Amino acid sequence: MEEVKGVVKHILLAKFKDETTPDKIEELIKGYANLVNLIEPMKAFQWGKDVSIENLHQGFTHVFESTFESTEGIAEYIAHPAHVEFANLFLPSLEKVIVFDYKPTIVLC
Repeated sequence: MEEVKGVVKHILLAKFKDETTPDKIEELIKGYANLVNLIEPMKAFQWGKDVSIENLHQGFTHVFESTFESTEGIAEYIAHPAHVEFANLFLPSLEKVIVFDYKPTIVLC
């Protein structure tokens, strides 16, 4: 196994509150995606909705993945005023959230 150099993933699993409208969710997703244009250490952003047939999502409906070059980059992102401002808009719309950071590892066969 080999750790991928210069890549750290920041994963956020979210369950929006029932009263959060689809239009509000779309607005929040666009705001999240725009952070990649405002915060230099954030290199890429992807998101998606749960499509699993296993029903093991524990209520989480959306996943957001940001890519950074280092854990220091994530720390800079978290402290950045644009992130802080966005988090103050985003988090109140969530019923529950999990955040997980990891360095991808390739399995060599």
